[in-house]
Amino acid sequence: MTSEGLPLTSHRASRLSENLTSVLTRICLNTPKNRSQSRLVLVSKLKPANDILALHTHPVHPQLHFGENYYQELKEKAKILPKTIRWHFIGALQSNKCKPMAEEIENLWAVESVDSTKKASGLNKGRAALVERIGQEGGGLEKLNVFVQVNTSGEESKSGVEPQDAAELCRYIRDECPRLNLKGLMTIGAIARSQGAEEGKENEDFVTLKRVRDEVAREIGMQEGDLELSMGMSGDFTSAIRFGSDEVRIGSTVFGERPSKQDAKIKEDVEEEKS
Repeated sequence: MTSEGLPLTSHRASRLSENLTSVLTRICLNTPKNRSQSRLVLVSKLKPANDILALHTHPVHPQLHFGENYYQELKEKAKILPKTIRWHFIGALQSNKCKPMAEEIENLWAVESVDSTKKASGLNKGRAALVERIGQEGGGLEKLNVFVQVNTSGEESKSGVEPQDAAELCRYIRDECPRLNLKGLMTIGAIARSQGAEEGKENEDFVTLKRVRDEVAREIGMQEGDLELSMGMSGDFTSAIRFGSDEVRIGSTVFGERPSKQDAKIKEDVEEEKS
């Protein structure tokens, strides 16, 4: 199956375009003059491939990076959408899904929820198997980028390593996983802190992640600038950018409210519009 049969109504396409343009404008306005613009990852979980294709082929601002939370959904979308998309896996990561995900999805650009050596090892094995499977064609295959997820809020419901354990995992990825590229650190902060940040208060999760990044860099002998910060979502991305985030993950602000998981469709059936 290819991406050809993924139509979209003109109204929906216009709304997505307007929302994307608005977010890009806000990113630009909040980026300090001495810094590069933060990478935008559009979180497309539970949204149809039709929406993703429309944004990826936007005539003015074609979007490259999309994030998914569920392995099976990512796998199905990757099969029918262009290989030029750079997929990010940002959901809770199961150890037994790491190897097949890294092996089966050739344009998987990053996994952002790594919080154990077991998961890192599985991703490394999967990427190595992909290179072996595609043979000489894989000579130019880039390493799989990974972010270590840090639990900056201390909430039991949140995944991620404890701040004091981040350096050990980062060192393992760098030294023991030759098919992975240690890209940086990621956090999903507390909702209350996100709301406070938009009201002008300092977000403790951002402060913690930046501190942990600096400590990790010193401990494993890397430059701080070589480890990115992935923090900031729809509710707090402007404050995250001002605080130094290299990447923001935005979903509902562009896509709108999500359906329930049971009602979500990989491919939306759209009736042909009458002229």
